[in-house]
Amino acid sequence: MRKLLSVFLAVLLLAIPVTASADSEITVNGTGETLVSADMAIISLGVNARDKDVLKAQAKVNEAIASIRTALIENGVAEEDINTDYINIYAMYDYAGGSEELTAYSANSNLAIRVLKKEAVGQLIDVAFEAGANTLNGITFSATDTSSAKASSLKLAFEDARAKAEILAEAAGLHIVGIEEIREGNSYSYDSGIANFSRQEAAMDAKAGGGTVVQAAKISVTASVTVTFDVRD
Repeated sequence: MRKLLSVFLAVLLLAIPVTASADSEITVNGTGETLVSADMAIISLGVNARDKDVLKAQAKVNEAIASIRTALIENGVAEEDINTDYINIYAMYDYAGGSEELTAYSANSNLAIRVLKKEAVGQLIDVAFEAGANTLNGITFSATDTSSAKASSLKLAFEDARAKAEILAEAAGLHIVGIEEIREGNSYSYDSGIANFSRQEAAMDAKAGGGTVVQAAKISVTASVTVTFDVRD
C-alpha cells in the first residue's frame, strides 16, 4: 500500500505544471562603415598598334612602352611601381564577300602604375599619353593603411548588432542580460563613390586648365559581426 501511494504521489507531481524563467538567445548581424581618404592609385594604361606584319606591330608597341616608362620615371615614378599588366596580340580578319582575309595584327601592352601621390595622377596620365600611350583602362584608388578604419568599423558593427538585438528583445518582451558569442565577419575596402575633392582643389584645376583632372574618392572600409545575446523575460 505504501509503495502504491509513493507511485501515485510521483505521478501527481509530474502532472503539476512548473513555471520557470528559462534563458533564451537572440542572434543578429551588424555592419559598420568608416570612410578614409584615398592616398594611393593604380593607373591602368597602355598602347595598341596595328600592322600587317606581326613583328612590326609588336615593335611599335614595345617602342612606345619603353618611352612611357622613361617619361614616368623622369617624372618621379619609381621603376618598381611600373609593372606590365598584360600583353596580347591577335589577328584581325575581313569576312566581306564570304571569304576570310587577314587584314592586320593588333598588338597591345598595358601597364599598371602605382602612384603614391593622388594629386599627381592626372599629370602622370598626361605624361604617359605624350610619350605614346593611346589607351586608358581606368584608375583604382585605395588607402595604404586601413587598420584604424577597420577597428572603427568593427565597433560600429557591434553597436549596430546591439541596437537590433534590443529592438527584437523589446518586441518579444525580453531584455538583454549578456553576450553568448561574437563572431567577426568579412571586411572590405572599396571606392565609395564619394569624391575626396575640395572646392579649393577644383578651383585650382579649373584655373590650370588643359590637363587631365582626376578626383580621388573616399575609401569605404566595412566590417561585419554576428553576435548572440542572452535574453530573459
